[in-house]
Amino acid sequence: MAKRTHKKTSAKDSDPMGRGREVPPLKPGKYTDGLPLDEIQYLECKLILKPNRFTSRKRLFGFGKVMRGPAEESGVEFLTKGFADEPLRIREILFLDTADFRLYNNAFILRRRIPYEDGFPTGDPELVFKFRHPDMQKVAETDVRPQLAGDYRTKFKAEVLPLKNALGGIRLLFSHNLEVGLSQVTGEDRTSMDYIVSVLPALDKLKRTPGERVELVAGTIVEEVLQDIGILDFGKGIKAVANVALWRARGDHRPLIGELAFELKFKKREDLNHKAMKRAEAFFLSLQQAAKDWIALGATKTGVVYRLNGNPPSAHE
Repeated sequence: MAKRTHKKTSAKDSDPMGRGREVPPLKPGKYTDGLPLDEIQYLECKLILKPNRFTSRKRLFGFGKVMRGPAEESGVEFLTKGFADEPLRIREILFLDTADFRLYNNAFILRRRIPYEDGFPTGDPELVFKFRHPDMQKVAETDVRPQLAGDYRTKFKAEVLPLKNALGGIRLLFSHNLEVGLSQVTGEDRTSMDYIVSVLPALDKLKRTPGERVELVAGTIVEEVLQDIGILDFGKGIKAVANVALWRARGDHRPLIGELAFELKFKKREDLNHKAMKRAEAFFLSLQQAAKDWIALGATKTGVVYRLNGNPPSAHE
C-alpha cells in the first residue's frame, strides 16, 4: 500500500478543489411544487481516454499500472486485491434525439441503457435523462423529475474533467440526472416528442413541430464494457471505486472512446474532509501527466457518439 505523504497547506490552496476550482455555493431556491433545490451529493472524476489500447480485459486492468505512480506521489492508497475476480460488465446504450440534435444542443441528454449478464439482457431497461452544463445554479434549477406515478431516482453530480485544451488543470460540469425504469414509461408511442415532453416537462421549453419524433443518434447502438479495477482511498473515510470503460459500436465492435472514472458520494459537502480532497485533487492532476498519451482532451463519451456522422452539435460540455 502507498504511504501517505503530508505537506503544509498554504492559503493559496486552502479550497477543497484548490485555486478556484472548488464547487461553488448554491443559491437557495425552490421548484414549482415548493421543494428545495437539490444539492450536489456526488463528485465524479473522469479522464476520457483514447480507445485503441483497450483490446482485452487484461488491457482494462493495465491502466491501473498508470495510476500507481500518481497515487503513491499523492499519498493515496490504490487497493486492487480481489478485483481480478470482479466480473466484466456489459451495457447497451442508445442515445435519442431529434434529427437536429435539439436536446443535446440545449444541454439535455436522453438515453436508454440495459445491462447484460452472460450474454443476455437482464432487468428493466433504464431511461436516463440529464441536464448537463457548466453553470451549477442553472443545472440545480432545472427540474428533471418526470410526470410519472412510478418509482424514479434523481442525482445531482459535479463532474471533474481536465481542461479542454491542456493537461494539468480541472474544469467542472454539473449534471442533474433522472433514472427511471422503462416499464414505468407506459405510453404507446415513446418516440413522439409530444409524449416525451409530457413525461419530461423540463423539455417543454424546446421548440417542436406537430408529429415530431426522436431517433437513434448517429444510427449507433453503443456497447459499454466496464471493469472495476480497484479502490482509491484518500483517507478520513473518503474512498471511491475506480473503473475503466470502453465504448464501442455494437455490430462491428468499432472502438469509440474510453474512460477512467471514480465517484465520491456524500450527504453534505462538509463530509468531504479537506486533506482527503487535497489528495484527490493532487492525484487527479498527477494522473493527467502520467496518462498523457492515453487522454483524449476536450472529449466526452456522449460528444463522441454525437459526432460519429461528422455533424458536430453545439454542445455545452
